[in-house]
Amino acid sequence: MAETLNFDNAAAGTSPEGWTLTMTGKGEPRWTVETEPTAPSKPNALKQSGRATFPVAIKSDTSIRDGFVEVKFKAVAGSEDRAAGVIWRAKDAGNYYVVRANALEDNVVLYKMVNGVRTSLAIVGRKGGYGVSTPVPSGQWHVLRCDFAGSRFKVTYDGKLLFEVEDTTIAQAGMIGLWTKADSVTLFDDLTYGEIK
Repeated sequence: MAETLNFDNAAAGTSPEGWTLTMTGKGEPRWTVETEPTAPSKPNALKQSGRATFPVAIKSDTSIRDGFVEVKFKAVAGSEDRAAGVIWRAKDAGNYYVVRANALEDNVVLYKMVNGVRTSLAIVGRKGGYGVSTPVPSGQWHVLRCDFAGSRFKVTYDGKLLFEVEDTTIAQAGMIGLWTKADSVTLFDDLTYGEIK
């Protein structure tokens, strides 16, 4: 059972219903539904245009232990950072898993956030390193996905399986959501998620 949210039922300039629009850390995130001519499913996209340590949007009514989360995103601007991420197994704004693509660093990295402290996780079958280098051009739509079951997470970017991570820190079901960093201005559309029974 998959559900897709395209933010097209909300009025432009409003906040989407059913979401906790918050952050990890400090700052002033700004999550709004906006009219976006390039949106994969027109007319709207969800935009994060504020500034915070890590702006986070959590889908309040979700609880998934094993499943997937996928989103289309476009990195628009940001000089300190230019990132887009999906989160899963979120307990709150300080505890979750996140995989993010970064247009300034041209890489995709998976982290765990525990009590507001972010730690990157090692990739299965590789010693050391930091995520996976891959082009993340700004101003274009991309697809970021994570399939998660038990302690194994598979990350797919633009249809290509990039890497897998093993981690047992957050084992219980939690909420899914979206994530950016610092001064990233990022658009999101077609958020799809579901549970694997």
